[in-house]
Amino acid sequence: MTIFIDNKSGAPIYEQIYAQLKAQIISGALGEDELLPSIRALAKDLRISVITTKRAYDELERDGLIYTVAGKGCFVAPKNTELLREEHLRQLESHLAEALRLAALCGLERKDILDMLDIMEGDGNT
Repeated sequence: MTIFIDNKSGAPIYEQIYAQLKAQIISGALGEDELLPSIRALAKDLRISVITTKRAYDELERDGLIYTVAGKGCFVAPKNTELLREEHLRQLESHLAEALRLAALCGLERKDILDMLDIMEGDGNT
């Protein structure tokens, strides 16, 4: 597990930790039931406050991405397929918005974009 803190980012440190752990969980880089570093250990490694690390872990637990076992630590929660679907839909919407922005810059029309999708899909028939 790798976490990078960007002090120039403007995003709060707990949000950076949350976002990076969430991305690693959703991508599968952190597997189901995998033990995460303790709050204290992660805080020490990142040279940040334990309170900051705890807040990130609390947010992850609130969102169902991790769970805590008293006396044992925090673990990656079993993947919630609905949560994964929503996250993938959100990413798709973001990519489509960017594709539409670029298409407008190129002067492409809706039909041109659909033709491109057909070609990329291997269909080629419109």
